[in-house]
Amino acid sequence: MTDVLLFHHALGLTPGVLAFADELRGAGHTVHVPDLYEGRVFDDLEAGASHAQEIGFGTLVERGRAVAEGLTPELVYAGFSLGVVPAQTLARTRAGAKGALLLEACLPADDWPAEVPVQVHGMDADPFFAGEGDLDAARALGAELFLYPGGRHLFADSSLPSYDTGAAKLLTERALAFLHRKM
Repeated sequence: MTDVLLFHHALGLTPGVLAFADELRGAGHTVHVPDLYEGRVFDDLEAGASHAQEIGFGTLVERGRAVAEGLTPELVYAGFSLGVVPAQTLARTRAGAKGALLLEACLPADDWPAEVPVQVHGMDADPFFAGEGDLDAARALGAELFLYPGGRHLFADSSLPSYDTGAAKLLTERALAFLHRKM
């Protein structure tokens, strides 16, 4: 099965992120889920994003890179929202990447390696995903793009009020199909 390195969103390593990782594991994949916040979890997106800015996005990427260095290079890099920063960076720059699974965010990348497939998921009216350029970045990247109706951010985290059961189930099915193609 596929080895996956999954990065959490700005709220930290929530039970919903861990539940998603468990769903992937239940399908036979090996999933590594580092805690880039070193135990901190936030209830408020603004507070979590402020914490990430205090740490520095470069530091978060380096923490992710340090975890990746201890694993096989043949990884699918995955991230929820803020976790897309290290996931997309590593998938683009680390030799051996098998793919990128970008959930609710996408960064502009003019130099995406053609041999690294990428799948992006987001809600079509999410003010962060659709309203801040992530949707445009995903289209420019040539990603396999899945849009879900609605305006929720972090809709795939089952531990949050923004969770959307139907959209999250479909996202999980599509993500698993992507991972099975990477075997």
